[in-house]
Amino acid sequence: MPPSNDSLAVVFEGWVGYRQSIIHAVAPLMAEQLLWRPAAHLRSTGELVRHIALGPIAWFLRMDAPGSRALAGRVADWEEDPHGNQYVIEAAIDIADQAGELVEWLDASGKMIADTLRLWTVADLQKTYRHTWNGNTYAISRQWTLWRILAHDLHHGGELAMLLGMQGLENFELGHLGGHIDLPPLADSA
Repeated sequence: MPPSNDSLAVVFEGWVGYRQSIIHAVAPLMAEQLLWRPAAHLRSTGELVRHIALGPIAWFLRMDAPGSRALAGRVADWEEDPHGNQYVIEAAIDIADQAGELVEWLDASGKMIADTLRLWTVADLQKTYRHTWNGNTYAISRQWTLWRILAHDLHHGGELAMLLGMQGLENFELGHLGGHIDLPPLADSA
């Protein structure tokens, strides 16, 4: 069933496809390709993918997004900042060299994102939650949070494309197509 016209799936069309391009890039990688890093102080390819997969969880949980509590329940280790904000301890999920596990987490967080976009409407974007950071308390809108995570995916997806290219790995979807695998409809022949 296609989403309603006011569904966020219409507004953010293409995001789910972009995450699928990341999955397609990661699925065939071997452990040595995932463990590769361009410099000792930078994330390995697998650590970057793990960050893409786990990054949305805490933010979507703050919004009480569909599926966020169940997905957060799969994470055993969290840290809390001085303001009470919780964050996933990514290194505690030791999967940075396992493509299958990384894909599973990408799928799970991608499903949470897709369900949220499908079930929420444009009107839901205005709802806010309180978030304290750096000594200030903000009224964070769902719109701000969704844009933040979309930008997060785009930024780190670009990094992933570069890391794969630096290893000499072909990655047509993220590299040549920029992760934009959702084709627009064909034009009428008239």
